[in-house]
Amino acid sequence: MRKLVIDSATEACSVALFEDDVLIAGECLTLGRGHAERLVPMIAALPDKGCASVIAVDIGPGSFTGIRVGLAAARALGLAWHAEVVGYESLALVAAMAKAQHPDQAIDVCMTGGHGEWFFQPFGGDGTALAGIESLTPELAIARSTARVIAGTQALGIAQHRRDAIALDLRPDARCLQLLPPGAFQANPRPSYGRAPDARLPAAA
Repeated sequence: MRKLVIDSATEACSVALFEDDVLIAGECLTLGRGHAERLVPMIAALPDKGCASVIAVDIGPGSFTGIRVGLAAARALGLAWHAEVVGYESLALVAAMAKAQHPDQAIDVCMTGGHGEWFFQPFGGDGTALAGIESLTPELAIARSTARVIAGTQALGIAQHRRDAIALDLRPDARCLQLLPPGAFQANPRPSYGRAPDARLPAAA
């Protein structure tokens, strides 16, 4: 069974192709912007143009545009290939990547959010999430963090306030998908923006 992985929810943009849980090929770039222009050529450069029976896509939280680009590509290819599409969250993958380096350690994941806030989520030593994703001010995220290992794009921002902290400056990488536990995947994936929308529809009269 082949699985295509699409991850464009953050400033990193990555793709990977697995066969029977073995990585065949993949690429990871830190773009910041331009995911829409780079993602499809990256998929096309994979063996057999990335064709797979399962497509896993990062549903966020992260960049609004990056999340939508990844989901749109996954859904379009899923229809074209009659493939199953599943989703996973960016912070869960970062936690799994950190856990691979520091087994059995509790991990706090902290990623750049929107409007000056940070996405924060704690994970236990067994890799399970201890709470949901929150969008917090930097000050509140620093106050919430208690794990020795901190991972993500704002790990250094927290670690500088903690003498004993280990900071891992990580971004989601599609090539590391197999580190996620089976329960991390969602059927019929929907965007996970991590915070309430800034604009709201006017209330009904």
